[in-house]
Amino acid sequence: MPQRHSKNNNDLAFFTYDEKRKLGYGTQKERLGKDSIKPFDACCLCLKPLIDPLCCQKGHLFCKECILECLLAQKKDIKRKLASYEAHQKQEKDEEEEKLMLKRQQELDAFDQQNNGAVPQYNDKSHIRDKNSFHGANSVKVTSFEEEALRTMKAFWLPSATPEAQAKVEAPSLDTICPEGKEKLKLKSLFPVNFTKDPHDKKSEILGTSSICPSCKDTLTNRHTLMVISTCGHIYCKKCAEKFVKLDGVCFVCNKSCKERHLIALEKGGTGFSGHGDRLEATDFKHVGSGSGMGLMRPTVKT
Repeated sequence: MPQRHSKNNNDLAFFTYDEKRKLGYGTQKERLGKDSIKPFDACCLCLKPLIDPLCCQKGHLFCKECILECLLAQKKDIKRKLASYEAHQKQEKDEEEEKLMLKRQQELDAFDQQNNGAVPQYNDKSHIRDKNSFHGANSVKVTSFEEEALRTMKAFWLPSATPEAQAKVEAPSLDTICPEGKEKLKLKSLFPVNFTKDPHDKKSEILGTSSICPSCKDTLTNRHTLMVISTCGHIYCKKCAEKFVKLDGVCFVCNKSCKERHLIALEKGGTGFSGHGDRLEATDFKHVGSGSGMGLMRPTVKT
């Protein structure tokens, strides 16, 4: 049987296409499996099965403890940023007042010099001492010409002539945001979620009780699009929710009235460790090292 010389020949001065594929160079594609997709009944923060689940108005599910810790941490961060902003504003106000007082003093000295011939002496500590004079063992007395040169010179190696950049602190937002949807989120907007468990599931003792739709009794999985009622928290599949709950305006489990605006679609997947939707193919690119002539080349994407 003849050998495949084109694939087995490895004495060339460059990489062949088959050698590059074996080494993992180029765009590698792999379809995401079941283990790479977040289950619908997992917390968006800890990625574990939900404990005391809460849902936001955009359909993201969280454990009660996880979302409370997240909101509390955001409030502490907002409080810290607000204190820093207020301190910065106070410092700017003090600097403006000091500049205004110095300007008035200079105007008075100039007026006094014009009328009485007095020689004004300014005491601009922030401008002369910090920027135009040296400190330490190598300090020397400079002339007025050298002071003017130091005032306009930008030399990072001289401590007295190093330009200073003013830190700009913006006013922080006082609203907490949803860690998953990045929209404004308040604690009172969260509502509890109730899963309907399957009482006839024989694997419940080992794997945990599976959830079912209370209307069609179908086992809920990631292939279903789920709807939750914000007034009572019961979850239905999208087909039953649109066919029965939306038309009748009542929940089949608790007989509580609801309207169309109370039906919220639950989000599936989409965390930093998993993906969901139509694009279930993960891609990774690895370029060929230097010396092959393809170090900076990227394969074209076919559209």
